[in-house]
Amino acid sequence: MFGNTAKWPPDAIIEYDSIVLRIPPELPWNILACSQCGAQLTRTNYGAECSSCATRFLVTSDGALDLRLKTQKRFVMAFELGTPLVAAGFDFGPLKANSQPAVDFSGRKNPWHLTPELLSYLPKAQSSESFALDLGCGSGLHRATVESAGFQWIGLDYNVPEAPILGDGHALPFLTESIEFVLSVAVLEHIQHPGVLAREVFRILKPGGLYIGTVAFLEPFHGNSYYHHTHLGTYNTLKIGGFAVERIAPDPDWSGLRAQATMGGLFPRMPDALGRMLVWPLEMLHKLWWRAGRSLSPNAGETARLVGNTGAFQFVARKPV
Repeated sequence: MFGNTAKWPPDAIIEYDSIVLRIPPELPWNILACSQCGAQLTRTNYGAECSSCATRFLVTSDGALDLRLKTQKRFVMAFELGTPLVAAGFDFGPLKANSQPAVDFSGRKNPWHLTPELLSYLPKAQSSESFALDLGCGSGLHRATVESAGFQWIGLDYNVPEAPILGDGHALPFLTESIEFVLSVAVLEHIQHPGVLAREVFRILKPGGLYIGTVAFLEPFHGNSYYHHTHLGTYNTLKIGGFAVERIAPDPDWSGLRAQATMGGLFPRMPDALGRMLVWPLEMLHKLWWRAGRSLSPNAGETARLVGNTGAFQFVARKPV
């Protein structure tokens, strides 16, 4: 399992080319791949080396194995035009809890953005050797939740010091069909080419594996976000990846107004509680107005209100067997 630098043993600290490196004691070496060519990596005294193209990957001063691209890489994609995007009858309404959850998360303290409804779709590890990728892991907020489902947690981020592995979502450093479950929370909006990431996630997932996460919609621009996704945009990105899309749902408790008020869009540097208080009357008026509109238009339903005004969408997608 992964650990942070504070837990590494003293003998993991070595010197390479006058640079002090802290070599992580445990990484999933059997599934790590070169981000440049895709070949399996070999562990070295300075980090890792590709068994095919001989690219070297060093450990950073923070102790992360840096598997980010070292040179430019070409990724070619083809699209099929003229086919319907959304399957007939697909429900974009609020996410309903899975009636048969694989894991019981009740009684656990989980990150607030992993709603009980979304958690009910998380899979259970098939074996003690099952890997789950926390894509855009940050400081490891989701680790305990993922491990409670029986997975070996793999944390990857692009430039967060606490991440065990640094990597690029456009070129994931894992062997094909080596991961059982991928979680990405608020990541897709920060990806320059989200369709490429979706294909990379599809590639590394085992057949039948789940890809679960969230993506921004009406949140303000933040952290160099590129593409904030509508419900159709989310569906399209996942379909580009090759996934069978099972759920896409607005977060009913994270409105665009609330996101704008607490993420610096409307009131920069204002305390969250004060921002929520200021937009609360407008949120209530907004809900009342839509409720009144239902008597005039059949299209003014609750699903339409949420889809058009949510701060983010949740999604559940599966790699076909």
